Amino acid sequence: MNNDSIIVSSLSKRFSFPVKNQSAGWVKNLFVPEIKEIKAVDNISFSVKSGERVAFIGPNGAGKSTTIKMLTGILFPTAGSISVLGLDPAKDRKKLAYKIGTVFGQRSQLLPNLPLTDSLEFFGVMYDLSDKQIKIRIAELVELFNLGSFINQPVRKLSLGQRMRAEVASSLIHKPEIIFLDEPTIGLDVVAKKSLRDLLLKINNEEGTTIFLTSHDVGDIESLCSRTIVINHGTLVKDLPTQELARSFIREKYVDVTPEKTFDSFPELPSGLRYAVKEKNKITVVVDIEKITTQEALRKLLNVFEVDDIDVYNTSLEAVIRNMYESNPPRS
Repeated sequence: MNNDSIIVSSLSKRFSFPVKNQSAGWVKNLFVPEIKEIKAVDNISFSVKSGERVAFIGPNGAGKSTTIKMLTGILFPTAGSISVLGLDPAKDRKKLAYKIGTVFGQRSQLLPNLPLTDSLEFFGVMYDLSDKQIKIRIAELVELFNLGSFINQPVRKLSLGQRMRAEVASSLIHKPEIIFLDEPTIGLDVVAKKSLRDLLLKINNEEGTTIFLTSHDVGDIESLCSRTIVINHGTLVKDLPTQELARSFIREKYVDVTPEKTFDSFPELPSGLRYAVKEKNKITVVVDIEKITTQEALRKLLNVFEVDDIDVYNTSLEAVIRNMYESNPPRS
């Protein structure tokens, strides 16, 4: 039995649109316009197993939203194939809708002027659940997402954190096998972000819901996703476990050095080392590990400085991802 929830094979999407030719007259531009073509998605392939938590990331314009719209049947591919839960989204969009949930952080699907409970009941009816099933499922979601304190309030009066919890809950009313999340924590404060991430992990653990997430928030990626697919300029750049993402692309280490006394001077460093921070009570040194090993760098620093404490750490995942984007320039 195939355990893949999503199978994408050689997927491409091109958009064509007319552009104005400055050297041509208005008649030609009107009746015989010049056509420009953009490859939004260019021959990507990947699969997602049932129950996986996958981040699908890339800079603006990378092709993320276009891919998700094809996965959910909103857009049709130009080439290639998609299977989501054994269905072709382009041909079986209605059937697929009963098996997936979607949450878009910047667009609400709730009824703003009615109590939250009305929205949940509405979605239950929309997915053909019986009155009894709706009642049972709402009770489950109220307990799971801690919605009880505001379940009867109009949606427009909810805080952003409360609304996002309600958005995710409503998308799960029919127990979908996959939930697609597009920037689910955008605009939330730190506490609300953690609360929502914990709830998504709980849904994944308790109901086995596959999570397919796009986000610019590195905290979402690190906290929620065991695997990260990186896309840029419409092509797949990397597909690997999230924990390996930083390790695979680290070119530098950082060393914080605390002196026995204050630093009186900052001598020139050996090749492969450079200062990032120079303060009387601490320096931070960047180690180019392609030129010098961390061990050798520490030996050299201990020879140069009288050290009270020393700390070695990697660059942040955010910096790693940014460097990946920058090292994958657009094709001409």
